Amino acid sequence: MDIAPSPIPSRTQYVLEAVKHAILTGGLRPGQALVEAELAAQFGVSKTPVREALKTLAGRGLVVMSEYKGATVRTVDTAMAHAVYDVRLLLEPEALRRTVAARAGLEAARAGLEAAGAALERSDAAADPAGRSLANRDFHRALYLPCGNPLLTRMLDELRDQAALVSAIAWQAVPSWEQEAREHREILARALDGDADGAARALHEHIASFVRRAFPDGE
Repeated sequence: MDIAPSPIPSRTQYVLEAVKHAILTGGLRPGQALVEAELAAQFGVSKTPVREALKTLAGRGLVVMSEYKGATVRTVDTAMAHAVYDVRLLLEPEALRRTVAARAGLEAARAGLEAAGAALERSDAAADPAGRSLANRDFHRALYLPCGNPLLTRMLDELRDQAALVSAIAWQAVPSWEQEAREHREILARALDGDADGAARALHEHIASFVRRAFPDGE
C-alpha cells in the first residue's frame, strides 16, 4: 500500500518557497551562507521551520548542509551541470514526444501546449532575468507535464530546480535569452503541428546546445 508523504507545515513551506525563489533568481548566490537565525528573523518565524525548509532544499539539490559550515547555497560546476543536463536529455525530449503524440485525443496535452505558449509570451514581456527564468521553467514543465506517465513527470519535476540553478548561473556568464527564445518557438511550433519526433529532436538540441555553450569544459 502506498503511503502519502506528510504535508509540509505552512510556515516551513513559506520559507522553503521564499528561499528557493531567491536562489533561482539570483537573490542568494552560490556558496552564500544560509544562517538559520537570520532567515528566521527575516521571515518572522522560529528557527524550526527554517531548519526544515533548508533540509528539504538540500534534498532537492539546491542547498548543501555541512556539520561545520552549516547550510550554504549549492555551487555549480561543470560536472554538476553536465550530470543534470545529461538526465534532462534522456528524459525530457521523450516526455515531450509523448505529450505531442497524445494531443489529438487528450485535453491535458492540448492545454499543456497552450500553457507553453503563454509562458513564451511572459518570457518575452519579462522586465528582468528573474521573470524570464521563471517563465522558462514554466515553458519546459508545460511541455512535459501532460506526457501521461506520472513517474516520468515526477522525475523531471525533481530535476527542474537543479536545472534552473544551472541555468541561472550560466545566464550570468553567457546571456543567450534571444537564441533560446527562438529555439523555444521552434519547439512549440513543431509540437503544435503534431510533429512529435521533430519536437523531441528540437528540444534535445536546445538542451544540448545550451550546456555546450555554458559549460564547454565537460565535453
